[in-house]
Amino acid sequence: MATDKKSKKIACIFGVITALLFSNIVLAETEPALNAANTAWMLTSTVLVLFMTIPGLALFYAGLVRNKNVLSVLMQCFAITCLMSLIWLAYAYSLAFGEGGGMQQWIGGFDKAFFSGIGIDSLSGDIPETVFAMFQLTFAIITPALIVGGFAERIKFSAVLWFSVLWLTFVYAPVCHWVWGGGWLSDLGVMDFAGGTVVHINAGVAALVAALVLGRRYGFPESPMPPHNLTMTVAGACMLWVGWFGFNAGSALAANGAAGMAMLVTHLGAATGSLAWMVCEWMRHGKPSVLGIVTGMVAGLGTITPASGFVGPLGGVIIGGVAGVVCFWATQMVKRKFYIDDSLDVFPVHGIGGIIGTLLTAVFAAATLGGLGLSEGTTIAGQFVTQLIGVVATIVWCGVLTFIIFKVLDATIGLRVSKEQETEGLDLVLHDETGYNI
Repeated sequence: MATDKKSKKIACIFGVITALLFSNIVLAETEPALNAANTAWMLTSTVLVLFMTIPGLALFYAGLVRNKNVLSVLMQCFAITCLMSLIWLAYAYSLAFGEGGGMQQWIGGFDKAFFSGIGIDSLSGDIPETVFAMFQLTFAIITPALIVGGFAERIKFSAVLWFSVLWLTFVYAPVCHWVWGGGWLSDLGVMDFAGGTVVHINAGVAALVAALVLGRRYGFPESPMPPHNLTMTVAGACMLWVGWFGFNAGSALAANGAAGMAMLVTHLGAATGSLAWMVCEWMRHGKPSVLGIVTGMVAGLGTITPASGFVGPLGGVIIGGVAGVVCFWATQMVKRKFYIDDSLDVFPVHGIGGIIGTLLTAVFAAATLGGLGLSEGTTIAGQFVTQLIGVVATIVWCGVLTFIIFKVLDATIGLRVSKEQETEGLDLVLHDETGYNI
């Protein structure tokens, strides 16, 4: 009898120990733990993407305008960086990545407004949510900053600020939620690794609408308006190339093979886009230009962005090459055939590039072509249709909402400076400074 009691006691103790061990194993499997390597990579990527806007994009754009407007472009990029950061904290991050309840397919809610519930130990996957939110913030900064190229040299500074706030709220945040925040395009299966729809199509279409609503700069296209400092532009382009590795490879949200492949194809897309644009320009004008080769680089980078984590090296080369050729001819059409003054070629480079890259993702993501592969049961044709839906939805939403925002601002605070102010230059008129005091 005593032996039976002893045996039962031992069995009970053994059972408790087993249960505790099993519960620890289950907890270890269900509760994500912080991954230090992934966190370190995402911290680095975040710095790289912010580096793309200031100083990269700021210098790239500033060199392309006339010397009387150089400070205005730098000011716009810097102010957008500051303002979008506060809007992201207040509510835009929550709209993009929060829980939307019954509206989850379309927009997030306000559950994460002012980063509510996000503390030092909060995780997004296996990285701190603060790091994820900051990484996504850098995308929310550079996208409205890209639009600056569509209305450069003729817009009021106050209009830039109001437009950026409204556009981030009503255009960027919803599309970001659709694609990356668990919205309807994500459920549909749209493949956008790092921002073909969210960033490049969005910015390109908005810049085109801006150019059409504001109208041409005085003197365009009769008077030549060459870049005032190509050295500055090339320096900014080099910063963009380096920063783009964080943009694309960082979108893997981990230090893994997808990040490595994204980095490789990003570089190949940039290199091929540069050379393709250079060759097109060489054949058309008899000489290759520095402006051409760096613009081809940006076209290659923007076009490979949506495909970067899904395609292999061959896909990167082909997509980059297509970007260099198509975006080159698109710039010729926009300015020389239709006389649309998209001042710094945002639509033909980023908009057209984003469309091409998003669509070609369906083709070159196929495993037979060295890509990551399509989801089970999905054909290239089927995925192409899905990608096309994503492209059209982004164009329509962005185009309509951007037009409405500009019209509202034009009717209230006004969009454009006067002819006399534009002639004098925005640096002096709006900021009482000059870029060069020689």
